[in-house]
Amino acid sequence: MLIPNLPTPLQPLIDEVTLRADLQLFIKRDDLIHPTVSGNKWRKLKYVLDDARRKGHPALLTFGGAWSNHLYATAAAGKMLGKKTIGVVRGEEYEAKPTGTLAYCREQGMELHYISRENYRSKDTPDFREYLNQKFNYPYIIPEGGSTALALPGVGEVVFETEIQLNAKPDHFAVAAGTGGTAAGLLATSSPTLAFSALKNGSFLRKEILDLAQTPDVEDKLHLFTDYHFGGYARHRPELLTFMQDFERKHKILIEHVYTGKMLFGLYDLIKKGFFKKGTTIVAIHTGGLQGRSHEKA
Repeated sequence: MLIPNLPTPLQPLIDEVTLRADLQLFIKRDDLIHPTVSGNKWRKLKYVLDDARRKGHPALLTFGGAWSNHLYATAAAGKMLGKKTIGVVRGEEYEAKPTGTLAYCREQGMELHYISRENYRSKDTPDFREYLNQKFNYPYIIPEGGSTALALPGVGEVVFETEIQLNAKPDHFAVAAGTGGTAAGLLATSSPTLAFSALKNGSFLRKEILDLAQTPDVEDKLHLFTDYHFGGYARHRPELLTFMQDFERKHKILIEHVYTGKMLFGLYDLIKKGFFKKGTTIVAIHTGGLQGRSHEKA
């Protein structure tokens, strides 16, 4: 069933770093929203799946890398809804040696279509879309990461939940950014947003986030940080894993290295450097994807 656990818990993070900085840091536990369609993926897919049901396409088709939380969530949602799913995967080499994420997608009935990285860069062009339509009988196409205009209201609901739980508006929301859809959804509610790129050379995300948000006068509300990628998407370094282990020990919350671990590392680094004023309230969003933990030592 696709029934979510809402509202997701809002948990304070109290430790020597937050105490010394004299600020309030909370984590919005969207990792607990659903066992398999977790975190921001449930929120981003909520209205997309409703639209797909109404339009009656024969299948859902979407895109992602070998450890894609979005592919994982879409495959799980499709299985629960009785809807055929197709995943276009970046990297032909994974056909012979699939990751745990891709193996799970196959178990859920997702048809995987592997393409080269070069072709993947053309996935949003009209010619490639027509190729997909012809090959797969005009499926309902969901962009990589589920980042569409229909994702924004679902993400925006996390803002309203949080404000009710806090009985106040936080000074900042903090979130990891891969395609930028979650950050755009936060910005669409005019919420000050700290976005931490999970990708190397992620400065392009600023324009993508603002374009997707389509909300006037929010440029100054977006802070994009691009120095906490640890080598690129799904990559990590010893200092990141050490931070994660320490965080999990102190707070008893599991995180992963692809998104939330990087965001929290960056956020704590900024706190230590005095980036925030005393008394600031920050809500960090746990975007789920804990199946990515299986890749941490790869």
